[in-house]
Amino acid sequence: MKIAVCPGSFDPITLGHLDIIERAAELFDKVIVVVMCNSTKKSSMFSIEERIDLIKRSVSKNNIEVDTYSGLLVDYAAKKNAVAIVKGLRAMSDFDYEFQQALINKSLLPQVETVFLAAKGENMFLSSSMVKEVCSLNGDISRFVPDVILEDVIKRCKGENSND
Repeated sequence: MKIAVCPGSFDPITLGHLDIIERAAELFDKVIVVVMCNSTKKSSMFSIEERIDLIKRSVSKNNIEVDTYSGLLVDYAAKKNAVAIVKGLRAMSDFDYEFQQALINKSLLPQVETVFLAAKGENMFLSSSMVKEVCSLNGDISRFVPDVILEDVIKRCKGENSND
């Protein structure tokens, strides 16, 4: 079984993330979406548990699992017997950073490949940070996040508890 890991912070998951995840699910037998605890991100809108729930509600393919991890991505990939790490690319600036990450990961775990999937044109600008910014200014984010989580994201932007 060919297993791929698709890491990210997913705070919140966007249609761009979902596109990459579901395209990866067409290429691999199983895709594990792993919510990574990122020490460089200042603060999160949603807790890890909430992000896992949002992702599970958003994905539609049966071969996609959702998990969390706080260590080195390559350690997680090895533990799950993954053959690939899947990353989405929006622009050249993404490539520079992701390529460096891929080289480090390859040196730490040579048997795992990094696979880059290019974002669709309509998602080239899309990021969780942009969604949060637009939402916080009362902009329409319905074209940026999955319908099933739209109200959760809007409520959180307005300071309401999404579990109410």
